Amino acid sequence: MKKHTNIIITAVASLLIVTLAGREFIKNHKKESNDKSSTNVSENTCEDIPDTSIPDTSIPDTCVADTNTPDTSTSEADILDTTYENNKEQFYISEISDDIFEKMQGKSYKADCTLPRENLRYIHVLHVGFDNQVHEGELVVNKDIADDVLEIFKELYESGYQIEKVRLIDEYDADDEASMSDNNSSAFNFRFISHTTKISKHGMGMAVDINTLYNSYVKTVDGELSIEPANAADADRSRDFSHKIDHDDLCYKLFTEHGFEWGGDWTHSKDYQHFEK
Repeated sequence: MKKHTNIIITAVASLLIVTLAGREFIKNHKKESNDKSSTNVSENTCEDIPDTSIPDTSIPDTCVADTNTPDTSTSEADILDTTYENNKEQFYISEISDDIFEKMQGKSYKADCTLPRENLRYIHVLHVGFDNQVHEGELVVNKDIADDVLEIFKELYESGYQIEKVRLIDEYDADDEASMSDNNSSAFNFRFISHTTKISKHGMGMAVDINTLYNSYVKTVDGELSIEPANAADADRSRDFSHKIDHDDLCYKLFTEHGFEWGGDWTHSKDYQHFEK
């Protein structure tokens, strides 16, 4: 009986040992499998694991406006072609044609005009108006200043300098007040200086008036101030305003560079619109 008991105990002990060994084997095997699985996941993360992150919908820096970048949008100045080279056929000098001379008869070229027609020249130009559009302009001047005047108007045009109107004064029946009141820029208009037999600079075609409504002729007559035109817009010359001719103005600089005298520098009167030789 004792012998059988020992055999049973030995068998139970052996079974217990086998069971414990089997559990340890299974435990170690699972650990190895997990380690391999972890390694495979790490090696194939980019391929096997789907990207579940939220897409970046922010605006990239390159799409944000750079306030330091110059504005390249098209402006009215870009649309205007004020390049002389592209429009030089519109700037020319010619002798006074029969049709132009007919328009001048009895108006700027009066019956008592002592200046020969041959001494005058017709000038055709382009200019930028107050509406910022290109307009044709016409002047009649003395042949001695024709080249200077044409060159000045070329430079004013290329600079985009605004002159509202450049029409022959004959369109106003040679009436200075009517022409100035309409802000017309003009040149030749035969007349004598008041109470003299001396021909005025305009009468000789040696003077040009520019933007007359904004640059008036101011003088004292019988102790009272006289301003021409009567509707002048520049009564207070101490303030800044558009189209004002002064020493900083391009028109003043160009005319004086070409040897003209500015009426704004006179002492006995002030003719701010006036340039003469």
